[in-house]
Amino acid sequence: MPPSRVSQDRTALAVTDSRLAAILARPWPRAFAVLLAGALSAAALPPVGAIPALFGVAVLAWAVRVAPTARGAALAGWLWGFGYHVAGLYWIANALLVDGARHGWLVPFAVAGLPAVFALYAAAAAWAARRLARTGVAAWLALAGCLAAAEWLRGHLFTGFPWNLPAYVWDPVPALLQPAALLGAYGLSLVTLLAAAAPALWLDPATGRRGRLAAAAACLLLLGGLGVWGWARIPAGPAPAVDGVVLRVVQGNVPQRDKWNPTLKPRHVLRYLSLSAAGAAPTVRAAGVAPGTAPTLVVWPETAVAYLIGPETPLTGLAGAVPAGGSLLFGAAREDAEGRVYNSVLALAADGTLRWAYDKAHLVPFGEYVPLRTVLPLDPIVQGSRDFTPGSGPATLDLPGLPPVSPLVCYEAIFPGAVANPARRPGWLLNPTNDAWYGRSSGPYQHLAITRMRAVEEGLPVVRAANTGVSFVADPYGRTLARLGLGETGSLDAPLSRALPPTVYSRIGDLGFLLLVGILLAATRIGRIRGVE
Repeated sequence: MPPSRVSQDRTALAVTDSRLAAILARPWPRAFAVLLAGALSAAALPPVGAIPALFGVAVLAWAVRVAPTARGAALAGWLWGFGYHVAGLYWIANALLVDGARHGWLVPFAVAGLPAVFALYAAAAAWAARRLARTGVAAWLALAGCLAAAEWLRGHLFTGFPWNLPAYVWDPVPALLQPAALLGAYGLSLVTLLAAAAPALWLDPATGRRGRLAAAAACLLLLGGLGVWGWARIPAGPAPAVDGVVLRVVQGNVPQRDKWNPTLKPRHVLRYLSLSAAGAAPTVRAAGVAPGTAPTLVVWPETAVAYLIGPETPLTGLAGAVPAGGSLLFGAAREDAEGRVYNSVLALAADGTLRWAYDKAHLVPFGEYVPLRTVLPLDPIVQGSRDFTPGSGPATLDLPGLPPVSPLVCYEAIFPGAVANPARRPGWLLNPTNDAWYGRSSGPYQHLAITRMRAVEEGLPVVRAANTGVSFVADPYGRTLARLGLGETGSLDAPLSRALPPTVYSRIGDLGFLLLVGILLAATRIGRIRGVE
């Protein structure tokens, strides 16, 4: 290309850049750009899985730098967080439309109100980051550290809601899931945010060339090193299986609108019984399970039995689903002698007697109970007007012929570090759930990715039974052994992998993450004092 043409092109590009900069210097276009960047960042999560979309964090980093005040930075953080959570949590509205006559009026609160509240965490992070450092490498470190800390707070304050953490973008990349065994979901989110915010350094005139190259090299080395470690951690072949154990996971695919219909309940139970019968061929058979092999354990989803189970309720009618010498695990609402109601998993023996009942401990606010009920005249979203009573927390329970299990009913699987009893480590995790509330939306796929990461964090296989999908069995590396997709009716037979030795994360929990955040923010302060760019 002639030199004159090159000069013309550079001049045109400079003019375009200056016009773009002038437009984005205005408050409203800048606000829209940040809001859009937050919404697009949610596309990095399942089921879309467009991982580069998470570079929308860099737009937030740029907006925090150019904001005239810390309050302006907080507004940018709120806008970004609002867009992210609206796009990532829209599916909650589906649950309110199951019984639209009762709960449809709450849809605006779910679609906009919840994201508006959750966006306050990003706003606080942006405000704090701006106060720590405004420009250069220090500002990059500050924003990543403060955002990661805000995600940890979102997962713990006010009962917590750690849904759609940045770490879950790595669900399609098994090698980059494995660092969760060291760092947990919060630590992996910190690494992810560092990489996602780094491009903002190229938009910061105060950052020198050396600082930009050093930041890029650090991100590549960190992610690359963790990826190589993760790749080396995953064995080439299948994980060893527990001898003599075959699991059958049944997915009844009952629409939520029909689930509690009194005239349809018997039909739903018969569907589960027919899919569980020893002579019935599974819809999906995992490698390592020979045709004709009888299951040793049958698992049904959350509230698969849509009857209230009381102390004297006969359960012999379900005994036909219990394998010889084995057990049936099924979800149901349970009432105790004092009239308290629990969302439970029950273990049934072949003679129709209960081996044990596990009661869900971490209940969904407004879904299974109403906070401040004396002030808020609302009924829970689930059928019935009574609040569920919480159980006592993670439990390790025994079943004949199997390693001990830690049940996690639906929502309980989303909490890193809170899925197993530290006093007695289980051999596997069980997640019966009912994602029928959310239809064919992104919600069930996000829940699947979240549950998979619990397997990697703890080094434990996970078994997930979902009413309408996605049901799956995974080994302790998070690899899927068998799966039933969203909206499928059927069953899957799979082996149960052996647990790995306790992982670093299962031993220390979030202590390592909190230490990393502290180091990062301290480095931010030191870098600002020394004028590092």
